[in-house]
This record gives sequence, structure tokens and C-alpha cells, in this order.
Amino acid sequence: MHFTSEQRLDDGVLERAFTLGGVSGVSGVSGVSGVSGVSGVPGILWTPAAASASAPVPLILLGHPPLGLQKMYPRLAARARSCAAEGFAAATIELPGSGERPRLAAVDQARADLGRTLQAGEPVRDEIIDALILPLVEQSVPEWRAALDALLGLPEIDGPVAYSGGVISIGVRLALVEPRIVAAGLFAGSFVPRAILQEARRVTIPLHVLLQWDDEGNDRQAALDLFDAFASKEKTLLASMGGHTGVPRSAGEDAGRFFARHLR
Repeated sequence: MHFTSEQRLDDGVLERAFTLGGVSGVSGVSGVSGVSGVSGVPGILWTPAAASASAPVPLILLGHPPLGLQKMYPRLAARARSCAAEGFAAATIELPGSGERPRLAAVDQARADLGRTLQAGEPVRDEIIDALILPLVEQSVPEWRAALDALLGLPEIDGPVAYSGGVISIGVRLALVEPRIVAAGLFAGSFVPRAILQEARRVTIPLHVLLQWDDEGNDRQAALDLFDAFASKEKTLLASMGGHTGVPRSAGEDAGRFFARHLR
């Protein structure tokens, strides 16, 4: 991990841009000062003002849709500052094929196929969902785990660790294969391959799942089927009326209480 910039936000949170694996060639993330180019995986780490080697804090990994860190920065920073207010560090990384990382041609083709299918009002075929989601899962999960290795090597961070956000299939895979993640808050809102549904049957950590009931881009029944598949003894589904961007503030507050229970 190479830190490429840092700035202290007005609430005392320390925000640092980093890259995993080498330096050169990609422009920075909007909102993060001084980010020079990176040839590896870009990321951002936020730590509360009180975090130190003598008082290390838990960590929440912030998942997000593959829209690029530059576009997602305002929402990610707001989530991170909420984490910091609870005494937690937060970190995120750029997803494969997003931002200025190399494009994934198969995923781009699947995204175009999905758009045409939805526009035509046709059912979305399994092969489209697999081509859209599985390459992201296969490439990003090892990157998340590498980032976690590096982050937990910092003296001011010392688990436990949680995952929060989407793409939900990435969260399912991480919850299954990464023993350092003790709880996950997942955002229902992306297509789920059948292979990921089967993996969900082996996920046992505590889960808090947010579902927008009228999400125009989400198959509600598929989200309910995924929730039903989880083997966790503690799992909560919080469904709110409204579309994809209409998540009420109270839903975020509920998620915050969930993380506080499992990270403190």
C-alpha cells in the first residue's frame, strides 16, 4: 500500500488516498487532494481523529456500484464520516473496469445487453447476469482481501472488520471467504447470479440487508430469495418504500446501530 495524499476534514477525520501495487499513470479522485496517478488499485482510507497506535479502531469496508470513485466520492465520504463519528475507520477501493482502471470488455458488453433487454421489456437471462456480475466478483474480492491485509497492518486499525454496501454479490463472496469480516450490511439492488445464491447458503455471519421496495433497477423477488438463502442465525431485512435513491435517513441509522453492536 502506497499513500499518495492526505487531508484533514473539517470534522477531524483524516482522509488518505492510496494505491495497492505501484505508482504511475492514473489521475486522481475528485475531493481527495494531491492524488497522483496510480497503476495499481486506487483506494481511500478515512480514520477518526482519535485513532492511533495506542487506541486502534475497527474497520468498515465500503462497497459501492461500479460507477467509479470519482463519481461515488461524495456518497462514500459521507458514509465514511458517519463511520468515523461512531469511532470506526472506513476504506474503499476502485472496482475492476471502473474509473480509470482498464475496461472489462465482457462486462461492458453484458451491460449493453442488459440495457437492451430491459428496454425491450424482456426477462433478463442468466447468462447476461453472470457476464455482468461474476467477473467483478472474481477480480475484486482478491483485491479487497489484499487491501484488508494492508489496512490491518496499520497501527491505528485493529479489527474487527465489517463490510457495508454493494455490489451485493461481492459482499456475499467476501462474507463467505474472508474470516476477518464479522458482520455485513448489504444493499439489495443488483442482479445476483445463481452461483452467488448458492454461496449465500453458506454465509453465517450477522447480516443487515437494506431493500428499497420500489427499486426500479432491482428484482424484488430475487432480493427476497437471496435474503432467504442466507444461513446466518442473525439476519435482518429492512425494506423501505421508494425507489433506488430514496433510502430514508432512518435506514442508515439502523445500519449504524447494527455495526456498533458487532464492532464494539
